[in-house]
Amino acid sequence: MGWESPLVLSLIGGGLVVLAAFCYIETKVAEPMFNLALFRIRPFTAGNLASLLSGLGRGGLMFILIIWLQGIYLPMHGYNFVDTPLWAGIAMLPLTIGFLIAGPVSGFLSDRFGARPFATGGMLVAALSFVLLELLPVDFTYWQFAGILLLNGIGMGLFAAPNRAGIMNSLPADRRGVGAGMSATFQNSAMVLSIGIFFSLIILGLSSSLPTSLLHGLTAQGVPLSAATTVSHLPPTAVMFAALLGYNPIQMLLGGVLAKLPASHAAYLTGHSFFPSLISAPFQTGLDIAFDFAIAACLIAAVASLLRGKKYVHELNSESALAELAAAQAPAPLRVTIAEDLQAATERTVAPPLPATRSRKER
Repeated sequence: MGWESPLVLSLIGGGLVVLAAFCYIETKVAEPMFNLALFRIRPFTAGNLASLLSGLGRGGLMFILIIWLQGIYLPMHGYNFVDTPLWAGIAMLPLTIGFLIAGPVSGFLSDRFGARPFATGGMLVAALSFVLLELLPVDFTYWQFAGILLLNGIGMGLFAAPNRAGIMNSLPADRRGVGAGMSATFQNSAMVLSIGIFFSLIILGLSSSLPTSLLHGLTAQGVPLSAATTVSHLPPTAVMFAALLGYNPIQMLLGGVLAKLPASHAAYLTGHSFFPSLISAPFQTGLDIAFDFAIAACLIAAVASLLRGKKYVHELNSESALAELAAAQAPAPLRVTIAEDLQAATERTVAPPLPATRSRKER
């Protein structure tokens, strides 16, 4: 449909109107689902902004890498299109391994040193991994690809647990439920938005050169000009999703036209090398644009995480907690005096005991 579709533009505009109405209503009700007043807490706001940006950088990346593997790399190395979804998942395992390694370690250390160094450092590591991915050729050496995915998983793992803990620690205990819901909303929204953004950026790169490449490549193999022109004018989305779902894109696009071609030409068009070699250069352009966006998102997330401040726990930084902490750290004689004053204040606020009930005989 494209971004210029009237229906798409109408739905986006309507969504923005509803979102504005939701925010207005939430400021008027007694118990809002989305408590906007919590954004006055700097660690909470900075942590959620960093979470949103990291989700934008990470979410769509997995789909782009899967298309890269299924549509280009694996067919180039002899895998059938129907088998590429399984092997693409296996090839992506280093990303999960890196996350599993770094997540628990960073969560443990952030309890002692605060969320800022680990969340900020994690986003910088993730940005570096995107730079390295951008430098890879389309037909890469797998161990290099696996090492970069491992680095990306470590960066995201360093970020996730400390950032989440920092967000929750910044809230008073009676607001952590709504705060957790708000944080989850940011994370889920980022995942959805990132898929749309990444696919749009990839398609933007493909649209500039893929139609011409398709037209020339198909006509060179004897495909009639009318059929080749029709295929070349299809949205690049059709080509992308065919590869994502494990179908041979050329076979899906040409359909019955293949039966009218010489057997050798039809076999070459639907083989392992034609489509990957055809799409490699246009896809590289789209990848560069997408990775540049991911790098920018991670760097901004690192800045947002840096601005959250030092280690902040609401119970330890509230006025009453600070007073209790000062009393605990005072010298012994002064600590006794403070304790006596606190006890006296407590006794003054406690209601006197009720008179004892007399028995019936005494009455």
